[in-house]
Amino acid sequence: MSLKGKGAVVTGSTSGIGLGYARAFAKEGANVMINGFGTPADIEKERAAIESEFGVKAVYSPADMTKPGEIAEMVATAEKAFGAVDVLVNNAGIQFVSPVEDFPVEKWDQIIAINLSSAFHGMRAAVPGMKRRKWGRIISTASAHSLVASPFKSAYVSAKHAIAGLTKTVALETAEFGITVNCISPGYVWTPLVEKQIPDTMKARNMTREQVTNDVLLAAQPTKQFVTTEQVAAIAVFLCSDEACNITGANISVDGGWTAA
Repeated sequence: MSLKGKGAVVTGSTSGIGLGYARAFAKEGANVMINGFGTPADIEKERAAIESEFGVKAVYSPADMTKPGEIAEMVATAEKAFGAVDVLVNNAGIQFVSPVEDFPVEKWDQIIAINLSSAFHGMRAAVPGMKRRKWGRIISTASAHSLVASPFKSAYVSAKHAIAGLTKTVALETAEFGITVNCISPGYVWTPLVEKQIPDTMKARNMTREQVTNDVLLAAQPTKQFVTTEQVAAIAVFLCSDEACNITGANISVDGGWTAA
């Protein structure tokens, strides 16, 4: 399979799952726009590495996912840089944990904006060009929390459930235009962010590293294995293939059996 010459925009892609998507698409020949937070030096290092390793064009957008105008401009900039946005991956996301009665209103608004509304604004900007070209792939990173809930994550769970609904709706609207719209729902993915949480959790709970990993982080995953960024990215690459042209409106779980129960 090849994405040679296609243009891809991946939000929240300066590290973790998003960077995994960007690198996987670039490996298949796509030009990629990365987006997200980080130090300028770290972002430039990842951007340059994509270009040098895969021989594609890689550009960076600092667009703020809470600002609709900046999201639309990001898509427009990518269209100018690559000629088209053929693939849009809505991956940007944040988390905050609190009982609902204490949940800060500003945190609710921020999570809904970044985890949900940014996907709407990205789709709204990218779909017209995809319709004109009669080809497009839209993929959103949902979560096991798009299917099941956990306590103290009201905003995150609400946003991820809504991503699944948005995916289905836009899939129906674009079904006759050669566009597919799907979401991927990972369980716990091994990322630098997760790795950094382990020492603090060990101290807070007086647990060993193994106990934290198995009894806290992987408690819900029957396989007792972290999902890898490469595994999630491989599903996204497949969804961009011609063989996947009849997969649309789907929510694909990659969660080690978390949502099977």
